[in-house]
Amino acid sequence: MSIPYYRWPEDLAARYREKGYWLDVPMTDILDRHKHSDVIAVIEGDRQLSYRQLAQRSDNLAAALQRRGVKNGDTALVQLGNVADFYVTLFALFKLGVAPVCALFSHQRTELQAYAAQIEPALLIADRQHALFAGNDFIDGLCEAHSSLHQVILRNDRQTENTLEALMAEPAGDFQPTPTAADEVAFFQLSGGSTGTPKLIPRTHNDYYYSIRASDEICAITAETRYLIALPAPHNFAMSSPGSLGVFYAGGQVILADDPSATHCFPLIEKHQVTDTGLVPPAVSLWLQAINDWGSNKALASLQRMQVGGAKLGETLAARIQREIGCQLQQVFGMAEGLVNYTRLDDDEKTILTTQGRPISPDDEVWVADENGEPLPPGKMGRLMTRGPYTFRGYYQSPAHNAASFDANGFYCSGDLIEMNPQGYITVQGREKDQINRGGEKIAAEEIENLLQRHPDVIHAALVSMHDELMGEKSCAFIVARQPLKPVALRRHLRELGVAEYKLPDRITCVDALPLTPVGKVDKKRLRQQLADHPAQA
Repeated sequence: MSIPYYRWPEDLAARYREKGYWLDVPMTDILDRHKHSDVIAVIEGDRQLSYRQLAQRSDNLAAALQRRGVKNGDTALVQLGNVADFYVTLFALFKLGVAPVCALFSHQRTELQAYAAQIEPALLIADRQHALFAGNDFIDGLCEAHSSLHQVILRNDRQTENTLEALMAEPAGDFQPTPTAADEVAFFQLSGGSTGTPKLIPRTHNDYYYSIRASDEICAITAETRYLIALPAPHNFAMSSPGSLGVFYAGGQVILADDPSATHCFPLIEKHQVTDTGLVPPAVSLWLQAINDWGSNKALASLQRMQVGGAKLGETLAARIQREIGCQLQQVFGMAEGLVNYTRLDDDEKTILTTQGRPISPDDEVWVADENGEPLPPGKMGRLMTRGPYTFRGYYQSPAHNAASFDANGFYCSGDLIEMNPQGYITVQGREKDQINRGGEKIAAEEIENLLQRHPDVIHAALVSMHDELMGEKSCAFIVARQPLKPVALRRHLRELGVAEYKLPDRITCVDALPLTPVGKVDKKRLRQQLADHPAQA
């Protein structure tokens, strides 16, 4: 059974095949290319897996799941951290034709329950080391709420049978892969979103594989690449821009870090002679501070290229990368929905420092719209509109949201405000969406507002962004309450609802009333201006 999604029109699909963007090959091909190689594919601490071992373990896991009734056309909910088993699991599910949602390890009950409600998974793969799975209460609740969920596989479990480790060790026997067709859904990416319910992005083998291959070419990824994954492994940036899948495609090596801190990453870079990595701007700031504190960048001598994306990189910070870290900067502006832009490795310094690059594909159609949906000339700021061979055609089971996100010609409105120069290079100026970009982690204001208003003493809540030198943006919640409330009590309330730590408001301010627009909506522009004018008093 195929998962329903919005398909590309036949004329565009034919064009993308004719031009070689779509190969009609499933993403299992990424690993099949090297399945007999004893070259090390992934390093996690003291653990190393060769391409041959990665292929064999993913075969074993796929076969074991198949024997337990998991089948082509099913969906899965996966939550694993930056561990080699994440990639074993991902390729096993590709081989089975099971489409997963890969939750971030920082996600909590709220997010996982929302994902499960949308996909009705047959399978859950998670880690006992996550607080949600330390006991069985959350699992029991999920199984009770979703009759589709008939297999739960846990990593680091105390039992010895039916664990992720045990299934990866079960011989595959005569297992034959049954991946979904290349023009069908391979997995779901996560949208940053600006609404309360996290939206899911269906990505097909054809569109995602093209993005990976093209990224490798633009980013000079080869079998000699040693790429440090310091961001969450399921992040779109860390998976495909070019990320781990791009490195695996080329036959290079992925080195996994638990977090992007300098104290953790610098020794890994030195030990494994890392050549490439991808970071968000706050992590870059911390690395530069560490170099300043330690008085040396010797540990980073092997690093040739640093990609920075996830949030806008300021020109001052950008200029320090090559000067103080000693490697080449490549700016990345992409979205889980598809479109990815890179500065090119041979671009002039001004372009690299001041723009977020240009699109991957000659067939990425990108233009800038004014408030009436009319095209704007180069150099004018407006809404980014795009369609192309790897940009999705609609969120999963979200017809109302899709109607507002796409125009009549199938162009997706990302909510980003950009300028584009005559050469097609993009400079990001902000966002139209009601969303906070906290160091690359997207926070949907409406989601947190709704959860705050579940507190019995909260009457109204508004969450807005405020400028922060390190994170780019942080969040401030304005609260109208029945009685005085302490910020610690409201953060505890959100934690008890299972909200991820990064989504907790950085500042909470109680006010008598929220400003309103003439049509009665909360005037968030005024709230943001208030923060900008009086940052200490707000």
